[in-house]
Formats: sequence, C-alpha cells, structure tokens
Amino acid sequence: MSPITLGNLQRYAESKAVLRKTMPLARRVLGESHELTLTVRQNYAAVLCNDPSATLDDMREAVTTLEESERVARRVYGGAHPLASGIEHALRNARAALRARETPPEAV
Repeated sequence: MSPITLGNLQRYAESKAVLRKTMPLARRVLGESHELTLTVRQNYAAVLCNDPSATLDDMREAVTTLEESERVARRVYGGAHPLASGIEHALRNARAALRARETPPEAV
C-alpha cells in the first residue's frame, strides 16, 4: 500500500514510516532536486500535518521540510511550476497550523 493511501486511510504511523525510509533513498538515487524526491518530501510533511496526534516537533519538522523543499523547487523549476506552487501552498498551511498549535487559547 502506498504511503499516500495509508495517509488517506488515516494510518499515519505507517505512512510516516514508509516515507522516512523512502526520502533518503529518493535523495540518493534521484538527487535532492528531482521532482519525485521533492514530492516525497511534500507528502511526508502532509502526513505530519494531517496526523491528529502530531506533536509540535512534528509540525516544526513539517514546516522545515517544506521550507527546504520550496527553496529547491523554486530554484530548479521556477515559482510558476505546479510542484513549486503546490509546496508553497502546503508551506503556508503548515505554518498556519503550527501557529495555531503554538498560540495558547484565549481565556474566556
């Protein structure tokens, strides 16, 4: 079963485990700037963000992963490329989710 399917089925732990093994392999075989490597990293960040049990460290890791991926995608493919703009969109969402988690709720 693919990590994306696992994530869609809300099997986050399994999806994270598969993607953690896949990311270094994709980097080594395809290179840091390959479209598939960047997509795997984007998917990993998405799984981290979508997991309801994600910790603040998980959310920070997702943001860091997307920031690094966005820089590479923009440099290699340009800002108008669908992958670069998709990563940029995911990064905005991940940052917003992180801010929401970090901000203490207001007292009523």
